Amino acid sequence: MADAWAWEYDPDPEYVIGGIDNLAFIARVEERADELVRAAAALYLDGAKYTGASPRMQEETVDASGMFVYQVLPRHQRVHIRQVAFLGL
Repeated sequence: MADAWAWEYDPDPEYVIGGIDNLAFIARVEERADELVRAAAALYLDGAKYTGASPRMQEETVDASGMFVYQVLPRHQRVHIRQVAFLGL
């Protein structure tokens, strides 16, 4: 049985969100990541057997306070959060 869809910071949380001390902003990023996982699981019903090219990296705005860059990897059934920027607005 294939692993369930999930998201993760890539390469790790310290690299991606280290130095951002606004926990409310990080919580909003992670809530949006949960939504992206649900959408990817619905779009790629059997992601482990997916044979097409992986989608390109995309950007997601989080309120007016920042944004993050992510990539969906269907064969691994993962959404990788690659970069997070907090603007402090």
